Amino acid sequence: MKTRSTKPAEVQKKWITIDATGLVVGRLAAIVAARLRGKHKPTYTPHVDDGDNVIVINAAKAVFTGRKRERKVYYHHTGFIGGIKQLTAKQIMEGRFPERIVEKAVERMLPRGPLGRRQLGNLRVYPGPDHPHAAQQPEALDVAAMNRKNARRA
Repeated sequence: MKTRSTKPAEVQKKWITIDATGLVVGRLAAIVAARLRGKHKPTYTPHVDDGDNVIVINAAKAVFTGRKRERKVYYHHTGFIGGIKQLTAKQIMEGRFPERIVEKAVERMLPRGPLGRRQLGNLRVYPGPDHPHAAQQPEALDVAAMNRKNARRA
């Protein structure tokens, strides 16, 4: 039997929506990254973007385990000398763009390069329950039911 390699024209993309309420950030990001890459499909081909389009809603309600909310630090550099800046996860989650926590976690789990950037373009993250993609008829994916550790019971 020959190994089958999917061509970009043969790719069937679905739309999936995930509710991040109470989900652990790292576990959510791992599942989303695998869906974006297409690793859940039997037709997975490493050099082709054959993953699904993923919509994450309620990203502001995602949680961290342990004391990561207070102790995890995100760094960025302004480009100027001595321009390193840092924010804790708590500051970002309470700020204007709490969805960036989930976006960064997924981005860092995807491969670096042109293919990874194209796959990251299939991710949409919203801090609240509303999204403008109802016309695509996304299917709901229950991540909390996949594993009891995926959701944090508080």
